[in-house]
Amino acid sequence: MEIEEALKIVRALADGVDPHTGQVCPGDAMVRNPQVVIALHRAIGAMEALAEREQARQSQPANANRWWSKTEDQQVCEELRQGLDFKEIAKKHHRTVPSIVARLIKLGKIAPKSSAPLFAEKAAS
Repeated sequence: MEIEEALKIVRALADGVDPHTGQVCPGDAMVRNPQVVIALHRAIGAMEALAEREQARQSQPANANRWWSKTEDQQVCEELRQGLDFKEIAKKHHRTVPSIVARLIKLGKIAPKSSAPLFAEKAAS
């Protein structure tokens, strides 16, 4: 059963409706108990978060969260030398722009941008 289908059923139950018939459940039905309704809504929230994570994962490039090979490191460095911009490099390697930038910083090919000092000039007394 897919998450969306399960969500549809749990939402109906939380609303006090029989998911198969669409009819409102009687007042003494277990799904009308306030504690059960609260639990069902918490389950809905968890399932929605899971569905969002799954959707985000599917929209990532193919090589997202994968190890970098030495060959790929060399290719990225060469593409930077050739003047390709970060978007082109990312697309070519099926990675995100931030991952390309982070890798080039790690390899020492570009410097990280620092917008503020790490420590305040005066220490707290």
